[in-house]
Amino acid sequence: MAIIVNLDVMMAKRKMSLSELSNEVGITMANLSILKNNKAKAVRFSTLDAICRVLDCQPSDLLEFEK
Repeated sequence: MAIIVNLDVMMAKRKMSLSELSNEVGITMANLSILKNNKAKAVRFSTLDAICRVLDCQPSDLLEFEK
């Protein structure tokens, strides 16, 4: 079981860099990078909410389940 984070895909669709997203969301670039590279063990709902707000997307656009 694996949850895939498609943050890089949504950032590319919105033409937004990691540093821009970091500034807008208020999360360090290091933490966003961990999330973007599928190294995160968990994500807070408040973080997911902020990312979805800035990228104008749904959580399902960012998270994918893969068997």
